Amino acid sequence: MGVLTTQPLDRLLDYKAPEGGCHLGAFVEVPLGPRKVLGVVWGPGKGDYDLAKIRSVIRVLDVAPMREEMRAFLTRAAEYTLTPMPAMLRLGTRAPGLGDAQSMRKVYRLGDQTPDRMTGAREKVLGVLRDYGGLSFTLSEVAEMAGVGTSVVKGLVKLGAVSEEEAPRDTPYPQLDPDYGGKDLSVDQAAGAEALRAALRSDGYGTTLLKGVTGSGKTEVYLEAVAECLRMGRQALVLLPEIALSGEFINRVEARFGMKPAEWHSGVTMTERRRCWRMVGQGDAQLIVGARSALFLPYQNLGLIVVDEEHDTSYKQEDGVLYNARDMAVLRAAINGAQVVLASATPSLESWANVEAGKYQRLELTARFGAAVMPKMAAIDMRVEDVPGGTWVSPTLRGAIQQRLEKGEQSLIFLNRRGYAPITLCRACGHQIGCDHCDARMVEHRFLKRLMCHQCGETKPMPTQCPSCEAEDRLSAVGPGVERMGEEVAALFPDARIAVLSSDLYGSARAMKAHIEEIATGGTDIIIGTQLVAKGHNFPLLTLVGVIDADLGLQGSDLRAAERTFQLMRQVAGRAGRGDTPGQALLQTYQPEHAVIRAILAGDEESFWKAEAEERKAAGVPPYGRMAGIILSSPNVQEVFDLGAEMARMDAPLRQIGAQVFGPAPAPIARVRGRHRVRLLVKAEKSAPLQQALAKWAGQFRLPANLRMAIDIDPQSFY
Repeated sequence: MGVLTTQPLDRLLDYKAPEGGCHLGAFVEVPLGPRKVLGVVWGPGKGDYDLAKIRSVIRVLDVAPMREEMRAFLTRAAEYTLTPMPAMLRLGTRAPGLGDAQSMRKVYRLGDQTPDRMTGAREKVLGVLRDYGGLSFTLSEVAEMAGVGTSVVKGLVKLGAVSEEEAPRDTPYPQLDPDYGGKDLSVDQAAGAEALRAALRSDGYGTTLLKGVTGSGKTEVYLEAVAECLRMGRQALVLLPEIALSGEFINRVEARFGMKPAEWHSGVTMTERRRCWRMVGQGDAQLIVGARSALFLPYQNLGLIVVDEEHDTSYKQEDGVLYNARDMAVLRAAINGAQVVLASATPSLESWANVEAGKYQRLELTARFGAAVMPKMAAIDMRVEDVPGGTWVSPTLRGAIQQRLEKGEQSLIFLNRRGYAPITLCRACGHQIGCDHCDARMVEHRFLKRLMCHQCGETKPMPTQCPSCEAEDRLSAVGPGVERMGEEVAALFPDARIAVLSSDLYGSARAMKAHIEEIATGGTDIIIGTQLVAKGHNFPLLTLVGVIDADLGLQGSDLRAAERTFQLMRQVAGRAGRGDTPGQALLQTYQPEHAVIRAILAGDEESFWKAEAEERKAAGVPPYGRMAGIILSSPNVQEVFDLGAEMARMDAPLRQIGAQVFGPAPAPIARVRGRHRVRLLVKAEKSAPLQQALAKWAGQFRLPANLRMAIDIDPQSFY
């Protein structure tokens, strides 16, 4: 039989089946050289050499076999992303200790004896166990529920009043009740929930874009779809873009269904991950809340996938296997005959285009839930504000924050830290230095004292005066960091309680969750944050959002720059005024007349999307064309440039499908961990068979030992 292993090999390996045989999809342990490795029975063996030399499978693991739809999903995902199958299988087997025997633990339930001498502590323990009708608990659970020490429970075991038994550690998750805690929905929400329920009852595949302004109650609507999925006996998956969001969300799920769901992300313990993987495969986990890798769990009967904040760039995995979880969710659902809900206040242009093309349904929630209203939005023209050099908060924004402090309300100062390299901007006229040969803005490389275009590789010396208004020494790379901003705000408002929120400032996901909960209950006056705060958090006391650098990112070398700025500003502004007090959002900008800034202030989304779609169509770029990024990296700079130049020359397989190759050019981050990086960009028409052509093209080259090539289909970032 043919076994696919998790080792980096380019083929199935033949093994003899164990005594009694094994199923297609069985997880097995097989010998590979001197090692034992994990594999899955993928099909019949080739049998094209001496059968006497074929080694036997060591053992079949005691877990549910990989289902046919999971094998199809891994195969299709590998073909789309041009990923070797062993790397895809590693994504599908990322639970620790899969091959270990089922581990046991001691549990305690009511015994059949009555103690001779009854004390208050003993009565509490027995009372708790009676109340739960014979259910069993761990020692610490019983002691905690009864409010006694563990020695009391152990004493009752010796007397036979409490029974001590061995039970498997990996236990099914508690049953969720779809009818437990439904909320009263608005007319808008009820109509949306019914449409999603009807889609689920159709028992086939479909994708719905659930669009609603921030605070409109999208979560309540799609939780009704989850409830319907549970009533049908199928499993549901909710993907969240950030682990930091999961704490608040888990509490909402518990309030709605009476119990906590299964969790799958890097903040979960190894023991809990193994339990989740096994229970999902057995059908003993009904609802899974997780990060993008939760798509690769072995679902027994998947009926619904919700992708919350579907526009979020963190759904794109940027290392290892390069995939977009939003697109893979749609693929997985299509194979499983499941429904997909893509939820966002500011959808991606890809999803908007799929709705326009009739591939997705669209549901819209137009009003905020309850008393909350959308915040008022206004621009602060930084060209006329008196801001001393090296500082960032304008007098107008400072005054607005002071007003909030006097009223006991919260303010958020937001930094648009999109992308890596800053933009070189003139502080006199707002001009950004662009490339002479393409539409990208040029980026300052300090150590070279030069400006460089990351699209075509063009460079020029760093000028001393602005090419537009000729002002001397007014050029600067825009953008402070959050810590520097924290110092400035502390100096401006010495008595305010200030919290700096940035994902890299926390040692663990738990620490970040705890801090966010403390802020939400009013433990802070001024929050300073990056993209992390734009996502899903609910701060009821927050009434002012000040965006420090609204136009940073507007004209980066990224084709999605305008779209991302639009989404981010709308999302951040949506954090304000979610309670009873109306909110305000102030955007500091050097370009208040820019089309994107005007669209943000006017809230005219449809006309923004239409204009953005027309521009992308004209340029033939996603979602109206296809792109792939190729990144070459090596410790030897000459080696990567030589191979990049050779690949650009030998592009016949790509020319045959009408594709173009741009580059090679240095990657914006030209050296990472001592490895030099070079990029090529391939652009093709929407209908072109890009993957086959790329595989044929890349297959022409033998890579030197230390050179790596990564192919990124549909790149989201261009670093």
